[in-house]
Amino acid sequence: MGKLELPALLTDISTCRRCEANLPHGPRPVVQAGATARLLIVGQAPGRKVHDTGIPWNDPSGDRLREWLNLSRDSFYDASRVAIVPTGFCYPGKGRSGDLPPRPECAPTWHAPLLQAMPDVQLVLLIGRYAQEYYLRENARSTLTDTVAAFRDYLPRYLPLPHPSPRNRYWFKMNPWFELEVLPILRERIEPLFKTAQ
Repeated sequence: MGKLELPALLTDISTCRRCEANLPHGPRPVVQAGATARLLIVGQAPGRKVHDTGIPWNDPSGDRLREWLNLSRDSFYDASRVAIVPTGFCYPGKGRSGDLPPRPECAPTWHAPLLQAMPDVQLVLLIGRYAQEYYLRENARSTLTDTVAAFRDYLPRYLPLPHPSPRNRYWFKMNPWFELEVLPILRERIEPLFKTAQ
């Protein structure tokens, strides 16, 4: 795939049907991107509520994520500042213990061209194990907890985070260092991206 301008690329993504046969609720790619974005959020895949609305992180997990980032909804959904590019763009459906994994076709197909079209990205938040394994490759630790605990090793480009889902209450209870150590650094890294953005 040659280099595409971002509007054309987003049009191609919106009409993508590569894994339609494997999507029980049909394709509805959910992505937010702007050529001047400085913050890139890479998560897992849309949940059912996000699939229904077409708005990324439009659920309780998104509420917690915005709290972590200390961003208003207006700032969070400003594509000129924040890009939201999940590992899988469409809702994969339900499995036995939550949503199915993101489809494997999306990231290899679309992430590199999107990053090429967003040259101003300075910080990439890797939310959850799928995003961390895709971007960090062999540098990811053996568990999500270990990867997040080693967050300083991946700065300044990447910052690995757990998923902010309410289902992860036990993880947050068992890992109080996350709020004490990681969130202050996260907010410290986010703030200048918004002060200097046009």
